[in-house]
Amino acid sequence: MRRLHAHLSPRTLTVTAVAGALIASVAIAPLASAAPKGSVVKDDLFGMHVFNVEDGVWPTVPIGGLRLWDNETTWSVLEPAKGQYAWGKLDAAVANAEKNGVNDILFVLAGTPSWATDDPASGGAAGVLPGAAGMPRNIADWDAFVTQVATRYKGRISAYQIWNEANLSTFSTGTPAELAALTKNAYGIIKSIDPNATVVAPSMGTRLGSKGSQLSKKFMRFYGAYLRELQKVNWPVDVWAAHTYPASLGTPIDRGLLIKGYQNALKSFGAPSKPIWDTENNFGLAGPGPQNPDQDITDNRAADWTAQTYLDALRYDISRVYWYAWGPENDLVGIQMYAGTPAATAYATLQDWIVGTTYEGCTSTKVVECTFTKAGATTKVVWTERGAKKYRTKGFTEVCSLNGTCTPISGGSIRVSSPVLLTN
Repeated sequence: MRRLHAHLSPRTLTVTAVAGALIASVAIAPLASAAPKGSVVKDDLFGMHVFNVEDGVWPTVPIGGLRLWDNETTWSVLEPAKGQYAWGKLDAAVANAEKNGVNDILFVLAGTPSWATDDPASGGAAGVLPGAAGMPRNIADWDAFVTQVATRYKGRISAYQIWNEANLSTFSTGTPAELAALTKNAYGIIKSIDPNATVVAPSMGTRLGSKGSQLSKKFMRFYGAYLRELQKVNWPVDVWAAHTYPASLGTPIDRGLLIKGYQNALKSFGAPSKPIWDTENNFGLAGPGPQNPDQDITDNRAADWTAQTYLDALRYDISRVYWYAWGPENDLVGIQMYAGTPAATAYATLQDWIVGTTYEGCTSTKVVECTFTKAGATTKVVWTERGAKKYRTKGFTEVCSLNGTCTPISGGSIRVSSPVLLTN
């Protein structure tokens, strides 16, 4: 999180022969795209970032997966001097997740140490250490770090993401070719050590300069170049990733358009069909500039938009969403998530409604209807994207709200705006 635009300065990158041999030895089989319709909704749809998880903090709501970012676990923290590792924070974060029954951990490989960076002036903002947005001068240093992490946490860290928001200069000043080389080498190393681990493509920030489902020209130039480089080495990722924060005044409708724009970008560049994860999301994100003012979302939208984030993942074929973030008040984002907040209640309630059910699809006219089945019973989650509408509840006898309360249905219809569950 905390970010912003990649500049595309040409650089020369030497790929080590060792890493090249590793990638050549690993068969890269395309994964089918996520097709949730007709499949059971799993708890891993509901990912989370947790501030201070490395210091023992844990959410009071169930989470299906943990993404480690903004937890003092970047490469720059873990290897402060070449060959000298400080594993304490990452060890503690992983142990905390395991203690709380979460073994699905996504670790972000990013943040070049000052001793290894080719751009000492990069970073230094939004919590990024000086030099951390640069690329490694010698890719052998990257290979050594990835090898150490994958070996130490084999069977404990389940997924690795190659960089955070790599198209935004707050986090990366590397070129698409450099990023592709990091991806290629990391894939080969990780798979050779832990074949069961999932390798996730770099996350890409989609909102800046985008209009509707038309992603910005800067995004398309950078991502197109990255994907062309990745194609040359046989697409060495298991999962695609984007961050679909809308502009600060944006809504779930705007987020849906960004998702469609990202999916269209993958298709337009010929990327193979693989699952897509939204590895960071929230609303009301401040900046850059006065056109994106801080927006505090404290009314019914906090609960509604939290639930819609995950329901829309099903609608738009997104396999996972990692909410940013569980923790104390954060001025950067609009919806706060901690014990007792409407967002936290909605997050837990929606899981109770749909995890373990079979997703049968969604339709959208005046009211969005998503249908689920379990043990022969059918339920629906319905809501509107604009305003309130009358909805006939034929066949259902009870309506449940995101605050966890349920009431009998009378008269055969309800007024619906927020997501509600219809049951028998």
